[in-house]
Amino acid sequence: MYQADTGRYEQMVYNRVGDSGLKLSAIGLGFWNNFGSVDALAKQKKIVHQAFDLGITYFDLANNYGPEPGSAEENFGRLMASDLRPYRDELIIASKAGYAMWPGPYGNWGSRKSIIASADQSLKRTGLDYFDIFYSHRPDPETNVEETALALDQLVRAGKALYVGLSNYSATQTATMAKIFKDLHTPYIIHQPRYNLFNRQAENGLFDELRRERKGAVTFSSLSQGLLTDKYLNGIAADSRAKKATVPFLGVNQVEQTLTTVKRLNAVAEHRGQSLAQMALAWNLRQPAVACVLVGASRPEQLVNNVAALEHLDFSEADLQAIDQILDEQPAIDWDVR
Repeated sequence: MYQADTGRYEQMVYNRVGDSGLKLSAIGLGFWNNFGSVDALAKQKKIVHQAFDLGITYFDLANNYGPEPGSAEENFGRLMASDLRPYRDELIIASKAGYAMWPGPYGNWGSRKSIIASADQSLKRTGLDYFDIFYSHRPDPETNVEETALALDQLVRAGKALYVGLSNYSATQTATMAKIFKDLHTPYIIHQPRYNLFNRQAENGLFDELRRERKGAVTFSSLSQGLLTDKYLNGIAADSRAKKATVPFLGVNQVEQTLTTVKRLNAVAEHRGQSLAQMALAWNLRQPAVACVLVGASRPEQLVNNVAALEHLDFSEADLQAIDQILDEQPAIDWDVR
């Protein structure tokens, strides 16, 4: 039987989410990749154990995570039943609805029908009574935003979620939803945007909106699918993520377009006494609104390295200027290759 490390809270940093009463571990574990039906459960167990032993308490799921869709939640449910159940009240477990999950017109987007049905399915797969946070995974262009907001509010009132959040919403869309939540007295506290050194769109109004409304953020793709690590500094290995045609968002083309920039950023990280991944995570956490950065992991050792980023979160003005100059000189990247 798994016994968590008794020193698990000694090195982790916990940040308050906006002006809510909730704190998140500064590093969170994302289940988008490496936790599906194609991944060995024994390997997943080692990663999750290592995460919690390091003080990582925020576990981020979604209905469609896998592959196959739904299998990440099913596997998490198995781990919850076998190992983590005694620690349920120490964990912040989140899931989402909004991407295609089942056939027909109701298995996608943000209608009340889709949101409620998806949350019920996710609770069943995970074996949980409630989620700590439930997100609308993306805005629905064909559904009135009030309907999506009311569906999330209903989950809270039904005891299926403690807090609600948004993901992939623009600053304007976020402001509109925030007003509705405020009128409903819904505990909306958090936004989950894509944010990293190569993708800074959240700086164009979203972080300002979150600070204005005193909400928090948890960032995903914090290491740009592995680009912001030492994985590709010496070439593209045959078994790397970039070589897998089934993995979205990252391919050989993007690695080749960013290799010079990555090497220059790595030099800055070395000067700071950090790995590139550690610097990239610390850089995200420099944003006042960011309470947590999500990381994925294919090995427990990666989490140990990532958590070490918390030992050096400060940036000198010279560090930030050097990073900005390197990024300013990076040519436009063609992300949409598949």
